[in-house]
Amino acid sequence: MDQQPVVMYATASCPFCVAARQLLHAKGVRWTEVAIDQQSEKRAEMMQRSGRHTVPQVFIGERHVGGFDDLNLLERRGELDQWLAGAEH
Repeated sequence: MDQQPVVMYATASCPFCVAARQLLHAKGVRWTEVAIDQQSEKRAEMMQRSGRHTVPQVFIGERHVGGFDDLNLLERRGELDQWLAGAEH
């Protein structure tokens, strides 16, 4: 599948980050992970981009998805594949 780039700001031990990884992996999605627990300057970048301070924060292309609950809701609604393909809403 040709997909939009996916970036996830995350920490190693966050259960919602683990769930987001599992969902993306199960769908065969490739993503870039930014480990904010290992790169503290990236936490400020995440907060500036998302307006949120919790992890994970997922971006598909330039669009902010939100956290795991938001990502999972897109999947349950059948919209995640459209976002990954770059379809406009």
